[in-house]
Amino acid sequence: MHNELYPYRPITERPPIRWPGGARVAFYLGLNVEHYLVDRPSTSIFGGTAGLAPDPLNYGWRDYGPRVGFWRLLESLDRHNVRASVLLNSEVCTKYPQIIEAGLARDWAWLAHGRDNSTLQAGMTLEEERTYLADVVATIRAATDKPVNGWLGPALTETFETPSLLAELGLSYTLDWTNDDQPYELAVPGMYSVPYSIELNDVTMFVTKSYTGREFLDAVRDQLDQLHADSAESGRVMALCIHPFLVNQPFRHKYLDEALQYIANHDGVWMTTSDDILDAYRAQSSVNNTTTTAKADR
Repeated sequence: MHNELYPYRPITERPPIRWPGGARVAFYLGLNVEHYLVDRPSTSIFGGTAGLAPDPLNYGWRDYGPRVGFWRLLESLDRHNVRASVLLNSEVCTKYPQIIEAGLARDWAWLAHGRDNSTLQAGMTLEEERTYLADVVATIRAATDKPVNGWLGPALTETFETPSLLAELGLSYTLDWTNDDQPYELAVPGMYSVPYSIELNDVTMFVTKSYTGREFLDAVRDQLDQLHADSAESGRVMALCIHPFLVNQPFRHKYLDEALQYIANHDGVWMTTSDDILDAYRAQSSVNNTTTTAKADR
């Protein structure tokens, strides 16, 4: 079957995007804050024990994130005035409430990221998924008392019905379709795609490709420099997607800190959240559509 969720529209054939303050690149930090079940395999550093239950080696490696890595990261985010876009498993709300408190104190954006990172909704029936998503979103909204506008599936998974079900719940965008440097409208009314990166992502770089910290830093710099060059005529989005159990290990952390310093001090960068990126894009899209309609009526 063909993908009918969005049409093909090359980046060279779109109205130009202008970001606030004349910025050329809109940057957001996609902070994955996750909970894992102890009796299911998931992202692993050593495959030899990944199928065991329990699996202290891999579970403990992942559990470093909420226990230590997150708090090391927090110091860097504060130092460089970065508001995180939190990709939040709803189980975090009860399992690690101190993390929620830290984010609320800093006015972070909250996106739904499933119940936990061991449960994928792919394969759920329509009603199973509707109930599951409603519970995830309601839990996050209740815990944060903030809007939940965006979605990232655990392991970026969806069913063919996910975007429509998210729209029913009042969400307006998904990060799952990692195919662009700009936001765009989906075929589901009211739903958009906002760029997320599976390449500029510490799971891919450190686990899959075995990058060193210095190689990670080089990749971040190169990504921003290229997007800045590309954006002379139309704005771009840069997402840096991280997990505290990975990039905030002691021997890697300083490279993330240097990367954030580079981004924060780079000309033409709007340091923002994924929520604000979509709001800015939709405001321009509405103007462009109104202008197009007015010209057509003449």
